[in-house]
Amino acid sequence: MTRSDSNSSDQSANHDDAVWLDLVARLEGSDTPAADSTGDAVEGSQPAKRPFRDFDPLGLSGAAPTEPSASERQAAVREPQLGADHGSTAETEATGGPRDYDADDDEPFVPEEPPSLAGTDPLTMLAWLGAVGGPVALVLAAMFWRSAPLMAILGIVAAFVVSVIYLIMQLPQEKDEHDDGARV
Repeated sequence: MTRSDSNSSDQSANHDDAVWLDLVARLEGSDTPAADSTGDAVEGSQPAKRPFRDFDPLGLSGAAPTEPSASERQAAVREPQLGADHGSTAETEATGGPRDYDADDDEPFVPEEPPSLAGTDPLTMLAWLGAVGGPVALVLAAMFWRSAPLMAILGIVAAFVVSVIYLIMQLPQEKDEHDDGARV
């Protein structure tokens, strides 16, 4: 295999460099004229009106505002600040941020006792057992009792469906407009 031109790799490298320099010049918006495919500068090429670095449609290129640290904010609250109008000291009320909040752990939260299940309606308790126990029984039957009769499977599914329907029917029908459900 013979080479037809030993300078062909040098020419393609020069072409690649010229294309790269042209791309960089267009993106930076520099005043250097763009280069053509041979690497020579093109006389009629115009530099970009606005450099690519200045392209900021959201206005984010300015200096980002810095937030004072919590210790700086507390130091500003503790020290009286000099009033700008008459040179007198005036106490300023600085609003604290979420990091400045100190929780009052004097009284720990103790939830109220849940109501006893002894006073629950037996039919409601049976419905809850059917609604929760039905899917559990189906999974256990699929794992351990592979040859379960079809009537047993249908009975479990029917108990589940009836239990869920009963529990839905026991929900309150009317909503109090002034009650948002929150409890303090």
